Amino acid sequence: MQIWKDYQEKNKERFLNELFELLRIPSVSAKSEHKGDMISCAEAIKQRLLEAGADTVEIYPTAGHPIVFGEKIFDASKPTVLVYGHYDVQPAEPLDLWKHGPFDPTIVDGKIYARGSCDDKGQVYMHVKAFETMVQTNSLACNIKFCIEGEEEVGSPNLGKFVAEHKELLKADCVLISDSAMISLETPSIDVGVRGLSYIEVEVTGPNRDLHSGVYGGAVANPITILAKMIASLHDENNHVTIPGFYDDVLESTPAERELMAKAPFNEKEYADDLGVAALWGEKGYTTNERTGIRPTIELNGIWGGYTGEGAKTVLPSKAHAKISARLVPNQISKKMADLLINHLISIAPANVTVKAELHHGGEPYLTPIDSKPYQAAAKAMEATFGKAPIPVRGGGSIPICSLFEKELGLKVVFMGFGLDSDNLHSPNEKYDLANYYKGIETIPYFHKFFAEM
Repeated sequence: MQIWKDYQEKNKERFLNELFELLRIPSVSAKSEHKGDMISCAEAIKQRLLEAGADTVEIYPTAGHPIVFGEKIFDASKPTVLVYGHYDVQPAEPLDLWKHGPFDPTIVDGKIYARGSCDDKGQVYMHVKAFETMVQTNSLACNIKFCIEGEEEVGSPNLGKFVAEHKELLKADCVLISDSAMISLETPSIDVGVRGLSYIEVEVTGPNRDLHSGVYGGAVANPITILAKMIASLHDENNHVTIPGFYDDVLESTPAERELMAKAPFNEKEYADDLGVAALWGEKGYTTNERTGIRPTIELNGIWGGYTGEGAKTVLPSKAHAKISARLVPNQISKKMADLLINHLISIAPANVTVKAELHHGGEPYLTPIDSKPYQAAAKAMEATFGKAPIPVRGGGSIPICSLFEKELGLKVVFMGFGLDSDNLHSPNEKYDLANYYKGIETIPYFHKFFAEM
């Protein structure tokens, strides 16, 4: 609608400046030192929602970081859309790899470089500005509620309790999320599913203290060596996970589903070149897009032990540690898979070490039916602004709260992500294209219009 375009064009510089203000707040949920920043960011989100036209906005404290809830109910007979997002971000380390300060948003070649620019402040703020656009042009088609949390990057440990205790507050007709990616502006797509997650930490202990590697080397098992061997054994020569029972509950995709996925344009060389690798890696028998969408995986996220400081120290360490995550597909249950992984690591440990492991957090996989009204409204909205129908794809990341919303509220979730897989999420130099940011603001009002019509 032209009134939307006119309003957005008139205010686009302000829309960007306001986003920059949010990006400057180091709202890192994983670090206790940023507790004050988390509160500041929640308050900033509250203020922006009120300025955009929300009738009420409240900050709800939790055992961790606060949740911001806002709403505008203008007509009880109209459908209600619950917009979910998060204002917390990943730690920025390693800081020396950033070309610009992670919390000093900078535009280079039409891209916003900053931690949280895409995941998820930039994408959340598209909804706030789309909401403002509809309010200011008197064109709201749906009632709108916002649930913006501060703990998504640490597994949303307190969101479940909040949702269970505030079902009436969160009552809606669907959940709309922009915390995912699309193929490109030239080839729009919609994630129809995201993978689940089980994230554990492992500690392997050998001797009761660090030892001189010359005096004791060759006589005492080195925990780092043992842990490395254990981790290496988790995959076979075909990069297939070797843990007994790991694939038992996997919902296998049909040939028709795999054929539909294959329609997404993909250039393996460009993909590899962008990552700076000579060749790709993954489970034999599946394409790259299938490996990152419809197949479960196990990845080593961090490993440490012994002496890692400057210079040399010939030590045989007492302990070694690793962080390991499993990405899950439909029918796999996060707690069950975490137990499976932990018990397997304990079972394969040799007698000369002891193993302790704990679950950090997890979440369930989720699928959105493409024949659902929310998906159809999203697809129609994208076609209206992109000029072509979006391709349904599976996302490789995890959004733990999707299954929670369906279980507790009985709502279907639809994803409208405008980021790109190449946006360096969770990495140094995270970025978000200006064109994608503005395209999201342009497209979201159409979702509300079409969903109301359906």
